[in-house]
Amino acid sequence: MAININELLTVTFTLFAVIDIVGSIPLLISLKDKMGGIKSTKATIVSGALMILFLYFGQGFLRILGLDIRSFAVGGSIVIFLLGLEMVLGHEIFKSDSDSHSGTVVPIAFPVIAGSGTLTTVMSLKANYDESYILAGIIINLAVIYIVLKALQYIEKALGKGGLLAVRKFFGVILLAIAVKIFSSNIAAFGK
Repeated sequence: MAININELLTVTFTLFAVIDIVGSIPLLISLKDKMGGIKSTKATIVSGALMILFLYFGQGFLRILGLDIRSFAVGGSIVIFLLGLEMVLGHEIFKSDSDSHSGTVVPIAFPVIAGSGTLTTVMSLKANYDESYILAGIIINLAVIYIVLKALQYIEKALGKGGLLAVRKFFGVILLAIAVKIFSSNIAAFGK
C-alpha cells in the first residue's frame, strides 16, 4: 500500500490541533506546580490507550447506541468547530475539570489530552480516512505529547505568552476549516 503523505499530514495535524498540547501548556504548568510534577510516560500511555481504544472499538460502541459513523462525524464536526471557535475567540465553551489533586491520569491524560474533543475527532476522522493513517497520526502526536510534557518549562520560556496565544489561534482557524470539511462531506448522507 502506497502511503498518502497528504492524508497522513491532514490526520496528524487535525489531531495535533484538537489535542492542542501547545495551547494546554499554561494549564499543564499550573497543574504540574499544584501536583508536584507530571508523570510524562504515564500521561502519554493512558491518553494514547484511550485514543486507540476509541479508534478500534468506538464504532461498536456507536452501534450499541444505534448510531452510524456518518452521524457521529457530523456531530463530531460540530464539536471540532466549537473547539476551533473557542481557540480563536479565547472564550471557554467547554468547561474543564479543575480538580488537580486526582493525578496524572485525571485531569491530564483525560480530559486535557484525550478529552471528548479528541475522542470525537478520532471517530470523525474514521469517516474520511483509513484507520492506519489515524493510528499513525495518534502515535506521532503521542511522541509530541511526551516531548512537550518533558520540556514544559523550556517551551514556556521559548514561546512566551504572546507566542502561545498566536499558536493557539492559528490552530483554531485550522480546526474550523477541518470541521467544515468533515461536516460537508458527511451531511450529504442524510439526504439519501
